[in-house]
Amino acid sequence: MSKVVYEGWMVRYGRRKIGRSFIHMRYFVLETRVLAYYKRKPQDNMVPIKTLLIDGNCRVEDRGLKMHHGHMVYVLCVYNKKEKHHRITMAAFNIQEALIWKEKIELVIDQHQDLMPANGNKVYTAFQYKSAIENGRNSSSDRESQCSPEEEADSQPALLRRTTIGNGPPESLYDWTRETDSALSNQASADQVFSRKHWRLVRCQNGLRIFEELLEVDYLPRSCSRAMKAVGVVEASCEAIFELVMSMDGTRFEWDCSFQYGSLVEEVDGHTAILYHRLQLDWCTMFVWPRDLCYVRYWRRNDDGSYVVLFQSREHPNCGPQPGFVRAHIESGGFNISPLKSRHGRPRTQVQHLMQIDLKGWGVGYLPSFQQHCLLHMLNSVAGLREWFSQRDETHILPRIPVMVNMTTSSISSKKERKGQEYSAQPGPSLDQVHAASRHSTLIEEDSDEDEDYQLSYQEAYPVKRVTDVKPTSLDEEPSDQLDLSGFSGNLRRDEREKSRNCWTISDANNFRVRSKNFTYDKTKIPAGKHLMELVAVDWLKDVKRMDHVARRKGCAVQVASERGLFSLAINVQVPGSTNYSMVFYFVTKELVPGSLLQRFVDGDDEFRNSRFKLIPSVPKGSWIVRQSVGSTPCLLGKAVDCTYIRGPNYLEIDIDIGSSTVANGVLGLVFGVITTLVVDMAFLVQANTYDELPERLIGAVRVSHIELSSAVVPVLEDNPSTE
Repeated sequence: MSKVVYEGWMVRYGRRKIGRSFIHMRYFVLETRVLAYYKRKPQDNMVPIKTLLIDGNCRVEDRGLKMHHGHMVYVLCVYNKKEKHHRITMAAFNIQEALIWKEKIELVIDQHQDLMPANGNKVYTAFQYKSAIENGRNSSSDRESQCSPEEEADSQPALLRRTTIGNGPPESLYDWTRETDSALSNQASADQVFSRKHWRLVRCQNGLRIFEELLEVDYLPRSCSRAMKAVGVVEASCEAIFELVMSMDGTRFEWDCSFQYGSLVEEVDGHTAILYHRLQLDWCTMFVWPRDLCYVRYWRRNDDGSYVVLFQSREHPNCGPQPGFVRAHIESGGFNISPLKSRHGRPRTQVQHLMQIDLKGWGVGYLPSFQQHCLLHMLNSVAGLREWFSQRDETHILPRIPVMVNMTTSSISSKKERKGQEYSAQPGPSLDQVHAASRHSTLIEEDSDEDEDYQLSYQEAYPVKRVTDVKPTSLDEEPSDQLDLSGFSGNLRRDEREKSRNCWTISDANNFRVRSKNFTYDKTKIPAGKHLMELVAVDWLKDVKRMDHVARRKGCAVQVASERGLFSLAINVQVPGSTNYSMVFYFVTKELVPGSLLQRFVDGDDEFRNSRFKLIPSVPKGSWIVRQSVGSTPCLLGKAVDCTYIRGPNYLEIDIDIGSSTVANGVLGLVFGVITTLVVDMAFLVQANTYDELPERLIGAVRVSHIELSSAVVPVLEDNPSTE
């Protein structure tokens, strides 16, 4: 029996004879001699839909990036060069997964290559590239490759391997990321009258170094800026940054302040596309017309793990001039995303963003401040990337590019008649509308030429484990026996009645939405369901100084739980002021499941805890101003405020210092003024980031109603050697 080398869910990608693309979720299994895929995870000698015999004649071809309903998939084609039509095309929603499969398949091919009769050494070289833009060939079809098996067999009998993911850029596209030497200088086109050899640091802003290109000649068009680039460091992997840079959906508004709207004009091949882009420039918008772009975007992945994304303007018949917009021209631009050595276990990446743009317009040449302001506005997106990742744990994002509507010049009736419409806040179809139209169609099964009798739903592709199916070591396991809650008490009373005052109750966990099992793929959230721990008591305390380590207080719920052999979690929310207040929530469970996310959080280091401890707030009853100020957006407390973790033998106490954040202090000042009129819900959980950790589960949820400051009591904190 063959040994399984690698397996998992991937996308079956292809195109029909009529030209429409389709994708299917399929379970791929790579063995030592066979690559096969199934409709579902194989069991009991299930027959695969299709198999491909792996030997030394097989090749793995990178097809690059393909679009399906606006979503991007990274496509690989595995074929045998001796048999023309014997191939399997597979794809992944993120480039990391595609790279893993490519590496695993090539490893198996290499093993068979070593066993083949040797008539010479293996040769590793790159595929030849011929620009599809220049010769008019569309290489996005599933049935043709950029280098066919026949051409490969004739030109190279030994193993042909592309190590760099991506062909060379089109001939007319300048690659500014390559080192400049005499050879490259000789190859430069004659119309490039400026040098790209030297850079000068002109300023540092927003944590970025801004460079300006030194010119060897004095001539540049008045409306064309000098080439400038921003260099910064982002604490994220190259793959995560690359996928975010490639997207043009709603997520781009969160890090690119110069982005207004973007869409796909034409998919030339897997590494080259024509895009339309509207710029959001905030310089004298009442007098200066907005700018838009039509440009070619090319990308590749280098052998060192870095990514290169290049831009250059290009005319396209389906993307003519738009009424109310001035068509700017990108002379050269793009991103260079390079890995750095990790620090404190965190990945670090250097991001370079270069831009040289001709903003056009009759008066731009006489306003150099406008050119520089707009250029710096675009380059600041590197700082936006850094802040975006610093406030989020690195999770997979499904990159999207909306497909553009017809924008040919023939559809424009009058530039003056539609000028006012183009200035509106909704330029063309909104991104939310486009996303809503294609969100649920991303994984819809269509009949294919290979397996047209069966349709697999997304839930079957990524099944959510039922409670009855999990193993004893499952991360979602929880003790089934009910806890004896008698003997637990706090000074704040529990009252289930809806209109009760100065009390607490357990909030309905289904009022909170948490990450689903498939969150890494479709960003869906579900009602939280049953919580992991029982809320047994709440203390409302006050003192002249901040109250730390309240779990040592004799007779508190932590002490009672410890005597019964239970594990407890005490969450101490500290409110500063002339009088310091603390609201302490005591959660109890029989035991922590070994290997569970909660157990790893309790026994982990402070850095891990800070990156995972999350609060979901809600104000179901209160003034509109307070509800808007508090909101209901989940917050990673360890990154927003200072948290102190005290680990005891049978408990963990988390002291949350709200006063450490100026923003939180401001919200608290607003809340404290009307606290007796508020009903506040809080849910605590450990954030799940990976597929194995999902779905998220609440530690617990609590509702506090109409709290009175006068009801707080002064605690007696006594050191207890048994719990320290």
